[in-house]
Parts: sequence; structure tokens; C-alpha cells
Amino acid sequence: MPLTRTDKVPLFAEGGVSTLRLIVYLTMAMIVMVVDHRAGYLEGLRQLASRVIEPVYRVAGLPAEAARAGRLAIATQSQLAEENRTLREALLLAQARLNRMAALAEQNERLKALLDVQNNLGLGVQLAHLVDVDLDPFRQRVVIDVGRAQGVAVGQPVLDAGGVMGQIVEVLPNTSVAMLITDPTHAIPVTIERTGLRAIVYGTGGIDRLQLPTIPISADVRVGDRLVTSGLGGRFPAGFPVGEILEISNDESGMFAAALARPAAALERSGDVLLLHDLPQPMGPPPPDASPDGREPTP
Repeated sequence: MPLTRTDKVPLFAEGGVSTLRLIVYLTMAMIVMVVDHRAGYLEGLRQLASRVIEPVYRVAGLPAEAARAGRLAIATQSQLAEENRTLREALLLAQARLNRMAALAEQNERLKALLDVQNNLGLGVQLAHLVDVDLDPFRQRVVIDVGRAQGVAVGQPVLDAGGVMGQIVEVLPNTSVAMLITDPTHAIPVTIERTGLRAIVYGTGGIDRLQLPTIPISADVRVGDRLVTSGLGGRFPAGFPVGEILEISNDESGMFAAALARPAAALERSGDVLLLHDLPQPMGPPPPDASPDGREPTP
């Protein structure tokens, strides 16, 4: 028959000894806290405990740190890819704008040069733009954006800032075709600026070459001599640059010299040109108060 245990052991033993022991422990704890707070005697012990516990904290936090680093790496890679794409687009746009600005600056320089030519001429001029170019060796032509409606006529000289480019050979309602001086069928009377010798310059079919085939063998012609329009024939007014002599040689017969010249106009680069218009000359003597060149004085 099992015995029933009726006596119970309390969780905390009752009695004066246990109570006294608890009071002593609490008193010692308070004394240690007060002394440590006032003098810091346990600081070294806490530092030592921190050194021992810190590696445990680090090891425990490694999985969370690795997960956070992975998420950051993925986010950073995506962000960098997006920033890289944005920067590439911005760079392309900036490069396009820079190229456009360079083109506009070059165009402004050409227009300024043409304006200077216009201001220095005693003739009427009309600004036009090239819309098409045909530089076939047997056909050197350009198309400009003005025509019969803008007052263009066949035979008008065409210039750029450097010199003579050619002349109008066909006029349409709103466009015109100009033959360049390098066309094999084109010829223009010129004068060698240094000596006044007259000659005829022909096109060669090459955009950068002109030829003078029949120069007298005794003529004073040198490399570097400038060629200007002579005004003969009534097509091109006198004094406009045509080219510069690059090379001189004797022909096969030995009776004449032949020369090659470089055009003064930028035939392969010009985009803006001037068309010359003859201004009507005043009839009779100039008025008494006119300037020596026949123009009205500026007030």
C-alpha cells in the first residue's frame, strides 16, 4: 500500500537565517553599485566582459549582416546600372548638343564672312543656301534655294566668302542650278594680280583644281600668284578672287606654259553663297553734296 506524503517543502525556506542572508546580499549589492558609481572600480571588469562577449555578438549577427549586405549589393548593382544608363544618355545628348553648337558656330563664321563681303561690295547681293551638290568629274553643279520667284536670272555670278564659285545656268521657280568654276566646260577670264597678265582659267573636273593651259612661255608667272576676275566678257565683275597658282610646267609643244591653280572659294565646304546683282548706274554727274564714290553722304 503506497504511502501518502503529506509534508510539503516550501519554495523558499522560511526562517530568520534565509531572511538575514537575503538582506546581507542586497546590502552588498547596493554597496557595490554605490562604490562603482562613485569610483568606477568595476570599469575594468566590464571592459573585460565586453571583450569576451563582443565576438559572440558578432557571430550571432553574421547571418543578418550577410543578408543585409546581399540586399545592398543587389540594390547597388541595379542602381549603378540605372545611373550608368542615365549617364550614357546624358553624355550622348551633351555630345549631340556640342556637335550642333560647333556646327552653328562654324555656320555663324561663314555668314559673318559673307556679310563682310556683302558690306565691302559695290554691287547688290542676295544670300542663298545650297540644297544639293553634284560633284561628278564631268558635271560640277550645285542647287541653291532661290529661283525665278526670288529674282534669280541665268548668268548671275555665285560667290562665297573666299571668292568666285561659278554662275547660274538654270533657273526654276524656287530653286536654281549653278555651274562651278571647276566644271570641265566652264571658263572664266582672269588677271594675274601681281603682273596684270590676262589669261583664261578652265575647270578640270576636280573640285580642287583649275588649269591655265596657254600661258606665253615668256610671261612672268610664279607659283603663289593670285588670280582675280578681269571683268572681260561682262559676266563676272573685275577684282574677285578666283584662285592661286600651285604648279607651272611647259606644254608638249614648248611654245606655251601651263599652270594648275587652287580655287579661292571653298567649293567642297561652302553651304551659304552670294548671288551678284548689277546695280543700275546713276545717269549724269553726281550731285554736288555726294561723296567721291558717288554715294549719298552719311548724315
